[in-house]
Amino acid sequence: MILGIGTDLVNIKRIRNVLNRFGDRFEKRVFSELEIERSRRKFDPSSSYAKRWAAKEACSKALGIGLRMGISWKEMHVVNLKSGKPELIIEGKAKYFLEKMTPRGFSTKINVSLTDDYPWAKAIVIIEGIA
Repeated sequence: MILGIGTDLVNIKRIRNVLNRFGDRFEKRVFSELEIERSRRKFDPSSSYAKRWAAKEACSKALGIGLRMGISWKEMHVVNLKSGKPELIIEGKAKYFLEKMTPRGFSTKINVSLTDDYPWAKAIVIIEGIA
């Protein structure tokens, strides 16, 4: 059963401008070390960061909370399997909200899809409840 769906669209140029203005400070406030390492290795780091930003926004929407209620950006982070498939990991207060929305006797699976077509990056997050 679907427990939550979220989507977000972000302008890559906007993320590039923020990176140029705030650099490490922005990276360390919003992204995990793994996200930073992966994004910095890319030909266009701003595109990688934009997709991850969109995933965090989409996840917060799927949780039904937005980025309020004390949720930290770093509580939601994208990792990639060896195949390249993105996985969304949540922890902290975000995980509390996930557990709160999950019916008794169910486990959850978080599906994430990322894409970009300059100047746009998009993420879709679907949270499934599995009996």
